[in-house]
Amino acid sequence: MEIQTIQSKIYEIRGQKVMLDFDLAHLYETETKVLKQAVRRNIQRFPPDFLFELTKEEYQVLRSQIVTLEPGRGKYSKYTPFAFTEQGVAMLASILNSPKAIEVNIAIVRAFVFIRQYALSHQDLTDKLRKLEARYKRKFKDISAAIQFLLQKDQMATNQQERKRIGFKTENKK
Repeated sequence: MEIQTIQSKIYEIRGQKVMLDFDLAHLYETETKVLKQAVRRNIQRFPPDFLFELTKEEYQVLRSQIVTLEPGRGKYSKYTPFAFTEQGVAMLASILNSPKAIEVNIAIVRAFVFIRQYALSHQDLTDKLRKLEARYKRKFKDISAAIQFLLQKDQMATNQQERKRIGFKTENKK
């Protein structure tokens, strides 16, 4: 199972990285209905920080962002999907006990860990840039102002060339 495939199925909803029930069912090679039934039978294992159900509005926004979804009757469930956090996906492994579920869960946990490490490394870079910016704030502002001035000057020159002359015009005839 490729990490990139799994990463493409991780969404940020309500400020949390989650996977949706239909994507998990596809990865586990089972039906969404079967996955949801197993979760409902073991709902006590899934507190709100492990699992939540999307609102209709959230689901509509998500569907509009996923280009591959086609509108149409009977194409998609009329029920809103479950969103599983990283802990929810790990808990899902305890109720779906098959070799495929174990294999997929290992890959999913690795994908979540990779995303977390990636975000942390970017946070380090962002922090370093902020420190540099604070240290050299005046210089950055001066450079930014100079670039803006040059861009505006260039734009004004372009506009001057495009303008038609106004006023009295003479024709030079030889």
